[in-house]
Amino acid sequence: MNAEIPLADAVELRRRARPARLLTRLLAAAAIGATVAALLVARSPHTLTLVPLGHNANAVMVLDVSASISADTFSRIAGTLRTLSTSNGHFALVVFSDLAYEALPPGTPATDLTPLIRFFTTGGSQDSPVFPANPWANRFTGGTSISSGMRLALQIALAQRSRPTIILVSDLDDNPADLPALAGVLAQYRADKVAVRLVGLDPAPSDVLFFTTVLGGDTRVTYAPTLDQAAPRQTTPFPWALTVLALLAAVALGLREGWAPKLDWGRL
Repeated sequence: MNAEIPLADAVELRRRARPARLLTRLLAAAAIGATVAALLVARSPHTLTLVPLGHNANAVMVLDVSASISADTFSRIAGTLRTLSTSNGHFALVVFSDLAYEALPPGTPATDLTPLIRFFTTGGSQDSPVFPANPWANRFTGGTSISSGMRLALQIALAQRSRPTIILVSDLDDNPADLPALAGVLAQYRADKVAVRLVGLDPAPSDVLFFTTVLGGDTRVTYAPTLDQAAPRQTTPFPWALTVLALLAAVALGLREGWAPKLDWGRL
């Protein structure tokens, strides 16, 4: 049975409790704010780990080699290939422009991506780059049909016993006439629950919005490094910002609990 003990100075106690109550609310707000900030930092795409793959994991890389690819994006393709070639995964490679074809079969070791880097290493000067000859130059017309590459990748994925991750490496700048077909293919990815990861070659925000809207879920773009920026191994820098924010949230929550005595009083 609960008994109420009357306090002669209940009014004074309530007045003195107000600062403590305000402090506990501020600490609670700080803990919530630091937690939200930590979640936002954790979603940042600015990391050297393009696509997290488990040991011996399978993936299908869909590589855009259309005419919209410039010297800068050539370097970003080379950087992406260098980064992924040092992973522990296995890849199929689909190369596309206006058409698509399977350049490497499923299960190809990541190290076999290394010889392709030379096809995206330009010579000459920055103002007058010299593009290297590549095996698909005579096959493609230079147009862009992302749907063709993604459709072929989906066929490869569905033929596998375990569904591989699809990695689209592109500037995401599709031919407007191809967008309805692309939307249909991406919708099929969602229906078949095939994971898609986007590695952007300096894409426009409107193109990013199209893909993230159609694919839905937690789809986001990881921005490809240039060849000079590519790490020799897939690594992620120590998340100092994330760690500090997590510690701030923990400290604020701890202080809040320490400054939150549970007092009940009443008047007769």
